[in-house]
Amino acid sequence: MNGIFEIRDYIEEIVSRYETLIKAVLRFVLALIALSVVNSKLGYMERLDSMTIVVAVSLLCALMPPGMIVFFSSLFVILHSYALSLEAAIIVLAVFLLMFLLYFRFTPKDTMAVLLTPLGFVFGVPHVMPVIYGLKGSPLSALSVGFGAVAYFTVDFISESESMIKGMSEATTVERFRTLLDGVVKNNTMIAYVIAFALTVVIVSIIRRLSFPHSWTVAIAAGIAVDLIALMVLSIRLDADISIGGLFLGSILSALIAFIYKLFNFSVDYAKTERVQFEDDGYYYYVKAVPKIKSQEKRPKRTYDADDD
Repeated sequence: MNGIFEIRDYIEEIVSRYETLIKAVLRFVLALIALSVVNSKLGYMERLDSMTIVVAVSLLCALMPPGMIVFFSSLFVILHSYALSLEAAIIVLAVFLLMFLLYFRFTPKDTMAVLLTPLGFVFGVPHVMPVIYGLKGSPLSALSVGFGAVAYFTVDFISESESMIKGMSEATTVERFRTLLDGVVKNNTMIAYVIAFALTVVIVSIIRRLSFPHSWTVAIAAGIAVDLIALMVLSIRLDADISIGGLFLGSILSALIAFIYKLFNFSVDYAKTERVQFEDDGYYYYVKAVPKIKSQEKRPKRTYDADDD
């Protein structure tokens, strides 16, 4: 077990030494993945559907705050939607504006959840996002994770409805707006995921704040279980299109990722817990101190010397 902590400490040392460079590279890679996914899902505007444009924008994002990755990804979605249909672009723009206004108001520090949650769906591990943001955030982080799910299903609807949208050329503007809005809002699968993710974030956030041993481990297990059960129940009640096999596999992979996140952010030795007391002029303070787990440095063994006798 000590070997795992040695690897963790080594990685943390490397990251702290080259933090600026590593963060820039990560922003570049994340932007490259996000923009490539948008182009592969939509790709209706030929000028944007170019690796040269994607790399150039990704390099720009590497030099800017992480929130710009969300901005450019949203811009790509809107422009591709506009190339397909003006009505689709207006619907997407309205959804994104509503999301940005709400999460900037309540959870401005969770900007990346709006980007990472859709990517979680793309790579088959969306369930990890409500767990991680429950660990690192607050119950209000349910807004950002939920908006990330809305963003994914909005893009997915536009992508899957290409032929239908092109076939509505003879319909009135009002009919086109109504059809597109119903497709985005009345998506039972999206509703099921938003509800399940919100419950998961709240449960994980509450449990990990409790003062008992292994609270983070219990929070991760409870979060995965709540998410799994909620989605199974909601898939039946709402007749949502959710694959049970994919749900179980995604939950297992998400749990593994969540425990790796815990390893780097909350590894403590409960066996060495101490309770200390101190005071000032106005209060007595009772503090529970739990030390972090650090790798044990190997000390050279002392060889036996005959002169020691």
